[in-house]
Amino acid sequence: MDVYEAVDSRRSVRAFSDEPISKEVLERVLATATRAPSSGNLQPWHVYVVTGEPLAELKRHATARALAGDPGDEREYPMYPDELTSPYVDRRSAAAVQWYKAMGVEREDPDRSVKIAALNSEAFGAPVVLFCYLDRTMGPGQWGDAGMYLQTVMLLLRAEGLHSCPQVMWTMYRKTVSQIVGADDGLALFCGVAVGFEREGAPRLRTGRAAMTETVSFIGV
Repeated sequence: MDVYEAVDSRRSVRAFSDEPISKEVLERVLATATRAPSSGNLQPWHVYVVTGEPLAELKRHATARALAGDPGDEREYPMYPDELTSPYVDRRSAAAVQWYKAMGVEREDPDRSVKIAALNSEAFGAPVVLFCYLDRTMGPGQWGDAGMYLQTVMLLLRAEGLHSCPQVMWTMYRKTVSQIVGADDGLALFCGVAVGFEREGAPRLRTGRAAMTETVSFIGV
């Protein structure tokens, strides 16, 4: 699989099979991903790979919180700006319609937030979840570095025939995650990334993208 194919085929999959993933594959992906760029070569990410019984325990605890209507732990960073304007709010709304449909949750369902939280807390059935943390002393630049690192990881997963789904939702249960992975108080949870093989026969979600001309300007070309 070349780079263009990996980029084009990467999707946030929300239905995984329980087929296990070998440690060898995960090590190969994560070792290669160390080549991701970071300002000043700080490499600010700290990653915990969780699978097996520890992941099952984490899912049980998080799902119990979700089904109980637990609003989650206080956020350490905003997911979106308070005043999200067009075209950004329009893109988010359009994607949400697709997400609800693919997950079998009606947008008008009064319990949709609880149902979606429960699906997320199960990591959509993924057998592996990567949790990416950053040192609390890091700034916006290093959070951007972590994004480039995780994109590198997700593209390498595609090269291995695997899919993924980044989940900021895990920050809602960050205390539960930290208890399982043993992260110290000096680290802040950026997000989780569900990893696995896509479940056969599951509805495939591929959200639209803005045309390149909406986001790119050529100067001097």
